[in-house]
Amino acid sequence: MERQQVIQGLAALLGDSSSHPLPDFAGVKAARWRHLPLGGRLEGVARVDLPEMDELLGIEDTKAALDLNTRQFVAGFPANDALLWGGRGTGKSSLVKALLRRYADQGLRVIEIDPDGILDLPEILAALQAADPQQAYYFVLFCDDLSFGADDPGYKALKSLLDGGVEARPDNVLLYATSNRRHLMPRHFADNEEYHRHGEEIIPGETAEEKISLSERFGLWLGFYPFDQAMYLDICIIHLQRLGVRTPQAEWREEALRWALQRGSRSGRVARQFARHWAGSRALAAR
Repeated sequence: MERQQVIQGLAALLGDSSSHPLPDFAGVKAARWRHLPLGGRLEGVARVDLPEMDELLGIEDTKAALDLNTRQFVAGFPANDALLWGGRGTGKSSLVKALLRRYADQGLRVIEIDPDGILDLPEILAALQAADPQQAYYFVLFCDDLSFGADDPGYKALKSLLDGGVEARPDNVLLYATSNRRHLMPRHFADNEEYHRHGEEIIPGETAEEKISLSERFGLWLGFYPFDQAMYLDICIIHLQRLGVRTPQAEWREEALRWALQRGSRSGRVARQFARHWAGSRALAAR
């Protein structure tokens, strides 16, 4: 008896997923996979950052495409894994969280996976299959800021999940990933030396083909691009209003532009950071 208790205690300490109950997905909208030495476990997220879809400006076509894909998914129809790639702070992860807000009542749930958890994908799928069969849940595995090195073992694990593994993936599981890189791996000048010409066609070499092969397994590619000045200022207005600031734009416009110039980016993230700076500094000065 004591030996069994010791084994159970060690399993709990090291993260054996079989020794931990699943989150109550009737009460939580999101969970994260905590990677531990023996696989890991799912932990419910009590407070989830859920932006409004209408607050995400400048990405209308991209929003419509991923929204349609997600509606298909929660309706029980075929849908695609999605790769959201592009500049930092342009709304990639915010869009996924906004979709959770919109479709949580229809059974959508998001499972956040960090890069260390990629190798645990078989355990994650097994855990999700054990979810309450009486409840119709649709799980999006969410990998934020995904990228791989040349010899990263997670690269092949993810390729197997997307397309090519022997074990079939459950129909109620999709993968949404964000990355600053379109093909998820660094590209080097040496890769160009492998390209060759066949008539009028340019044929990539084996290294380039390997780097493209993972991103091609995502059925949906969605690009996010830097905002122009007008869109950046519009996003500043949205974030200032959320903080209760109704100051005319003429009073903060120049400072907002300097803020973006100092950071070398006009993005939604930079606009939010400026709004917090402006609202906080003005509130402190007025106290």
